[in-house]
Amino acid sequence: MNNKERLIELIKNRAFEKTDTPAFTLSSGKKSCYYFNLKAVTYLPEGQFLVGSLMYDRIQELNLKPKGIGGLTMGADPIAVATSLTSHMRQNAIEAFSIRKEPKPHGLGLQLEGNVRENDKIIIIDDVVTTGKSTIQAINVARKHRLDIMCVIVLLDRCEENGKENIEKHGITVYPVLTIHDFI
Repeated sequence: MNNKERLIELIKNRAFEKTDTPAFTLSSGKKSCYYFNLKAVTYLPEGQFLVGSLMYDRIQELNLKPKGIGGLTMGADPIAVATSLTSHMRQNAIEAFSIRKEPKPHGLGLQLEGNVRENDKIIIIDDVVTTGKSTIQAINVARKHRLDIMCVIVLLDRCEENGKENIEKHGITVYPVLTIHDFI
């Protein structure tokens, strides 16, 4: 079994719920027959290994050379860290960073945590995309900090509510690692 097949299996066993009628309320308020809680996998040691490997491999397939990878806390955080660790182990370092929903109310008041700076090439990531709202929020913060966004890579595109299309309206290409079609 390859890494992608094993990740799908883990998600099916630990992080995926399916019903015959729309029973799950999404962040948009709409109901769906499907629910993914990917944190149940992205915080799992094996899940971190698989996610880091698959995300890093996707970056290599796309022939991208980012300085950093990250997105809105907390969905993107374990993915960014796992990918960064994988990149270090493969001797091709990519920095992890995290974007807070709001600037920190104390200390330096940072909204962006990590070692990326103005004009650095970065990839925005997210765990699950439905409407794209949180990914777009991360894009807006990254742009405010004048980061050079190469693309968005999402672990799972639900292919509902035009999330990918909503993000791409902001001039950024979205690449999913998995889609709902891997599960239904």
